[in-house]
Formats: sequence, C-alpha cells, structure tokens
Amino acid sequence: MLAVLSGVAVLVVALSVAMAYVQARRQVEATAAEKVISIATTIAATDDVREGLMADDPAAALAGFAEHERALTGADFVVIMSPSGLRYTHPDPAQVGEMFVGTIAGAQAGGTVVEEYVGTLGPSTRAVVPVLAHGQVIGLVSVGVLREKVTAQLRALMPQIVVAGLAAGVLSGAAALVVAYRVRRQTIGLNAADLQRLHDHHEAVLHAVREGLIIVGADGRVEVINDEARRLLGFSDDVAGRRLADLGLPDDLARMLCATGDHVDTPQVRGGRVLLVSSREVVRQGRRAATLTTLRDRTELEAVTGQLGAARSLADALHAQAHESANRMHTVTTLIELGRTEQALQFATEELRATQRQRDAVLAAIEEPSVAALLLGKIAQAAERGVRLDLDDDAYLPAGALGARAGVTILGNLVDNAIDAAAPSAEKLVVIDAEVGAGQVRLTVSDTGPGLDAEGLAHAFEPGWSTKATDGPIGRGIGLALVRQTVEQLGGRIQVSPGAGAVFEVQLPLSTNPDEQPEELDE
Repeated sequence: MLAVLSGVAVLVVALSVAMAYVQARRQVEATAAEKVISIATTIAATDDVREGLMADDPAAALAGFAEHERALTGADFVVIMSPSGLRYTHPDPAQVGEMFVGTIAGAQAGGTVVEEYVGTLGPSTRAVVPVLAHGQVIGLVSVGVLREKVTAQLRALMPQIVVAGLAAGVLSGAAALVVAYRVRRQTIGLNAADLQRLHDHHEAVLHAVREGLIIVGADGRVEVINDEARRLLGFSDDVAGRRLADLGLPDDLARMLCATGDHVDTPQVRGGRVLLVSSREVVRQGRRAATLTTLRDRTELEAVTGQLGAARSLADALHAQAHESANRMHTVTTLIELGRTEQALQFATEELRATQRQRDAVLAAIEEPSVAALLLGKIAQAAERGVRLDLDDDAYLPAGALGARAGVTILGNLVDNAIDAAAPSAEKLVVIDAEVGAGQVRLTVSDTGPGLDAEGLAHAFEPGWSTKATDGPIGRGIGLALVRQTVEQLGGRIQVSPGAGAVFEVQLPLSTNPDEQPEELDE
C-alpha cells in the first residue's frame, strides 16, 4: 500500500512540476515577446526616429538615440534600419551598414514581426515594427532580448517550482504513510493474501455451522447473518445492512439481538420454533461495537421431551388404572365367591358405565377427533395427579370449526398449565368450555389454582417466564408463548383473568379449512 501510494504521489508530483515548468517557460517567453513589442512600438513612434531616418546621415543621427534607448529599456539590442533592412544602428558598430539578419517582410508591409532567431549576437527573441510617416513605411525598428536572459528568468523561477513540488511530494508521502499505517492497523497487520484466506475461512465457517449466528452493529443494523439464522428467523433473503427494526421481529426477540451484557440460552419463540438465544457484546477499544447472537433450534428436542413426558404420564395413568382394575376385579371375584352375584354384576356394570359416560360426553361435545383424543388423554393424566378434569355442560366444538393442529396446541398447553396449577389446590378441578357463535370459536380453560398476580398477568405469555421451577432441557415458559403465537397467527386473541383461579379465554375466527394451520407459524 505504501509503495503504491508513494509511486502515485511521485508520479503526480513529477507531472505537476513538469507542467508548472512548461507553463512558466511559456509565461516568460510571452512576457519577453510583449516587452520587445512594446519597446519597439514605442521607439518607432518617436519623432527622433522619424527625423533621424529622414536626415542626410541616418546612422550618425540615430546612433546615440538607439544606444540610449537600449540602456534605458534593458533590451539587448535596438536596431534601426531602412525599409529594405540596411542597418543604421547596432550594438556592434561593425554591423552598421550591413543588412539585417532576420524576418522583416511583415514589418515592411506595415505589420509586426515577432520571432526567435539566431542573429549576429546569438539566439534572441525579437520584434520588428515599421516606422510610419504620412502612412508610408520610412524605416524599421527591431528590438530584441537574448535567449540567455529569458533562460535566466526561467532559472530564477525554478526554485519556486521545485520547492512547491518537493513540498507536495513530502505531503503526499506523509499522507501515503498515514494511510498505509491506518490500513495496516485496521487489518491487524495482515496483507492481501492473509485477508483473502481469512475471508475464505470466515465464509466457510459462517455457512457451515449448524447454529444460527447474527451480528448487529451499535447502530441497529444487521452486519452478519448466516444461512441457519436466516432459516430460524424466517428471512427469505439476505438482510445484511438493513435495520433490525425494519425486519418485523417480535419486540422481545429484537431486544435480545441488540442487547447489552451477556445472555445465555434465553428461550424465544419464532415461527412455531423454540429457540435458545445467547448474546454477547462485542467491545472494541473500550466501546460497544456490536452484539453477537447465536440461535439454537430446540423445537424437536422440546417436542420429543414433551412426548416422552406425555408417554410417561400415560404409562403412569395406565399403571394406576391397571392397579385399580385389579382391585376391582378382586372385588368382583370375591363377591362371586361369596355368592353375591348380583352385587358383583352391579359393581362391574357401574364402573363400565361411568367410564363410558365420560368418553361419550367428550366425544359428543368435541366433534374434532384430534382434540377429543387429546382431552381424553388429559383426563387420564389429570386423574393420575388427583385432579378432576371436566367439560362444561354446554361445551360444544363442531368438526371443522377449529384446525386440528391449532386446537391441540392451544388446548394442550392451556390444560397442562391448568392441571399444574390445580394439583396443589384443595378442590383440584379444571373445567374446559368451548362455544361457537357469531363467526368465532371461544375456548375457556379455568382451574382452582392460586391464579396470577399483577406480575404474572404482565409476563404470562413471555417466552421463558414461569411460576414453576425449571425442569426441562430448555426450562419452562414456552407453552403459553406458543399458545399466544398460534392465536395471533390465526387472527384471534387470548386473555387471562386476574385473581384466584386462573381463567384463560381464547377467541378465534371460525376455520374455513378444518386442516388449516399457519405454515410453520411464520410471522
């Protein structure tokens, strides 16, 4: 960099000096030409010259005058001659009476001749003008300056030109040195090959890592984003260079991407995905330069964990039911052995009828098979924890009124939270209600738990916030966030009532497609 900039500076300065020299030479020559023309014209216009030319001996009459004018004006020669070019005066007396050496045709015609010519005194810049009397050319006057004087004047200007050129060269060299030093410092001493190799490695690593990576500058603009981050955040094109506020991200996630301080594995929900977000400030020279954020997709792990938990709960429920069934079978068997057949039949029939009534009530009220199956499973899970899960007497959800996936996501998470809240209470009751009317579906889940205080109401739907202890791979506080996102994607709204016993109410527009669900819940 220094060599290139220095070379350019030297070339520019050299060209500038050369152009200044040429221009100064032209200016000196033009000044010399103007000087000899002015002197010659002034002398030719004097009466002394006219009278001398018309005297009997012009050479004697004009000799003293010519030398006086030459000394007075600083010219090297003043030659007064006849119209044909015969010299009457000359600095060298031996040249008087000889023919003028040079071009005089233009002056003989009444014009002015300016030329550089090698005469009897050497190379000179000269002017030849006519002497007029009554409109007739009665003589010629030639005034010249030797080229030595012109060159001497040019040499006198050279120090100024050279000094200015040297100053420009020194300034350009210093600027080149500063630029080279600054570039060297900014590239940490790496040369072009090192930078190319570093860039190649950077691109390879950036697009090969399985975690999302995004760097947001202090001005709120995206500086770097890799393919995985674009996928997880739902960006279809490269958003590098755009402001974070213009990308349509949720406020809590946007704050994380440009947060100050360090954050580790903070859960966030985006596009139906559960993300673990970790961010750290990038500090350069004591100032915050950017925020580096990594994103890890834990959706599948959370889903598998949830399925495992559900399977474990169902297994425990089946184990409990098997144990209870064994007790009932022993009771029936003992009644038969005691000869009380009618009591044994009555006891067994009542148990079967109670179970069947419960299933029939759910299937009659909830016509969507997936949602009905979900509630039957939740009833068994709730019973295992000593919680009674009931449907409101007027509950009704016709088939096609709500998408299956949306219904399972919303009711599944709300019921899980309600069971957790009701389990420690005295009454241990969860009630589910579903209504359809006025073009919308309203789902209500209430429990007999302690409810939510002011802080809970403010943060209930934020990812990562929970009133319960963390026990999963990414903690709690994801279920309600997924519910909120699903509801918002479907154009509905969700609200929770304050006070003892939380009541969650979801209002959704009627589904026009029984299977509709926002694709990956993209925003």
